[in-house]
Amino acid sequence: MSDKFTVGQIIEGKVTGVQPYGVFVALNDEIQGLVHISEVTHGYVKDINEFLSVGDEVKAKILSIDEENKKYSLSIRATQDAPQQTENKPKQQPKKQAVAQQGNPEPGFNTLKDKLTDWIKQSEERENTFKK
Repeated sequence: MSDKFTVGQIIEGKVTGVQPYGVFVALNDEIQGLVHISEVTHGYVKDINEFLSVGDEVKAKILSIDEENKKYSLSIRATQDAPQQTENKPKQQPKKQAVAQQGNPEPGFNTLKDKLTDWIKQSEERENTFKK
């Protein structure tokens, strides 16, 4: 009887159980499938109970079938149109800040070896200043 269901098929079923991780949907009298919480709708679902409850009629797409373990993976989201994305304005680039470093007036990436040389030089200059 289960061979009438195929991957990619859109089915209508009834929600028979709600769990924090998803809902169980009866495909017929013998077969149930699971709609994982990530497949309920587009976007983030914090509480699945806000979207579905036992007895709801749903339309779902069969994502995978594991005949050996009798597991059917379903998606309600796959039967819905994706929401239109609003056009994002390009983010304003942060203003470059001047880097005030002794011995290296140019901002940018320096290797540790280069910086170590600068730090030793700065340390020696400070020592000489305090000794005077």
